[in-house]
Amino acid sequence: MMAHSKDLLELENFIGGKFIPCSSYIDSYNPSTGDVYCRVPDSGKEEVEAAVKAAQDAFPVWSSKSPLERSQILNKLADLIEHDLEAFAKAESKDQGKTITFARTVDIPRAVYNFRFFASSILHHVTECTEMATMGCVHYTSRAPVGVAGLISPWNLPLYLLTWKIAPAIACGNTVVAKPSEMTSVTAWMMCKLLEKAGVPHGVVNVVFGTGAKAGEALVCHPDVPLISFTGSTLTAQRITEKSAPHCKRLSLELGGKNPAIIFDDADFSQCIPTTLKSSFANQGEICLCTSRIFVQRGIYSEFLKRFVAEAKKWKAGNPSDPTVNVGALISKEHLEKVRSYVKRAQAEGARVLCGEGVDSLDLPAGNQKGYFMLPTVIAEVQDESCCMQEEIFGPVTCVVAFDTEEEVIKRANSVKYGLAATVWSSNVGRVHRVARRLQSGLVWTNCWLIRDLNLPFGGMKASGIGREGAKDSYEFFTEVKTITIKH
Repeated sequence: MMAHSKDLLELENFIGGKFIPCSSYIDSYNPSTGDVYCRVPDSGKEEVEAAVKAAQDAFPVWSSKSPLERSQILNKLADLIEHDLEAFAKAESKDQGKTITFARTVDIPRAVYNFRFFASSILHHVTECTEMATMGCVHYTSRAPVGVAGLISPWNLPLYLLTWKIAPAIACGNTVVAKPSEMTSVTAWMMCKLLEKAGVPHGVVNVVFGTGAKAGEALVCHPDVPLISFTGSTLTAQRITEKSAPHCKRLSLELGGKNPAIIFDDADFSQCIPTTLKSSFANQGEICLCTSRIFVQRGIYSEFLKRFVAEAKKWKAGNPSDPTVNVGALISKEHLEKVRSYVKRAQAEGARVLCGEGVDSLDLPAGNQKGYFMLPTVIAEVQDESCCMQEEIFGPVTCVVAFDTEEEVIKRANSVKYGLAATVWSSNVGRVHRVARRLQSGLVWTNCWLIRDLNLPFGGMKASGIGREGAKDSYEFFTEVKTITIKH
């Protein structure tokens, strides 16, 4: 453990409406400088136990509030976060490494919208009713909150994905124990400071900081947490599934992707190239929906590649608070090494690296020399069987390969264990519908990327997860349904 200066930010767990110090802490780094800048509680069973108890105590009062009362509180919280948008954006950028521009335009506005969206949708759910006149019976359904929800969120979109869980959980009347990633805990801690002002009763939202191995496991194994919502890696999800099985917990798992973009020869390059650059490299490629396999029809392959690489080379990596920077720092030194190792393996297999890692030099400001930076990297002539085409890299790396026929590209796009998102580029409407139907993917964007309607189901097939999130889907996940029959 290194010696700590007094000016490090030190977070505390938020349990039962109070900030509570922890007996041990872990270091959190600023990815753009490589320096420790924050200390995060290293919570375990004891802290999780206290948080679950606080959530249980708060449940009777919170669950008996009307949807309208809960809605007003969620809207107030959204207003408070929005009021501090700039402070939240700066903190997210510093903690995660992403550009200030991305945090300011994507992460924090979406976190605000998550609360507003579920504050609204909770007012519009209706239950079902059927009548059996011949039997003299009426059947209807009733929905009730489940209890204490365990929420585990990742480091790539910290507040955005944490609020995507907290908002529906508490809107439905549950209380929560949340565990953000130990690498990106600051904005969750900042949000906790606003809860009381928003009118959230003590114990409704509890946040326990720490590692997955300690705090996460204690939460997943707790017998009084009937439901776990997790976003993260497929490997961690397997462990969560095993650990929660003895308790028959309800699980929502949003996992990784190896997302294809399929570009047909009638694609509009003026839209396709800038959007595919974004879908490959936005947020340093650290989004589960990012494109990492680009299939281009052979007739336009060399032209696409030439233009795509030329545009990728214009992306600037550097200090995330510089508004002219497109690529911030990757989350950690270890993650940067992992992403780099994929590029090395591709080269060893005979693939060509056309720009980025190992090809172009990284020009960083003096204060960012020790940060975890990597340029957008484009790899060509890579085999479908290569680990770079099969495994989730989760960095600014994309592979571009050629294809001939529609039939062939569908088969190749589906030949990975994941099935989260896909993009299809073509001006042929019939083909767009045909291909979209046959792709094994929970989300298919055509001639666009990352346009979301939160009403609609979000989630993946195969190793990309179990369950869906969205207005109706989250409502169903965070409530228990009961069928009641009345004979008159």
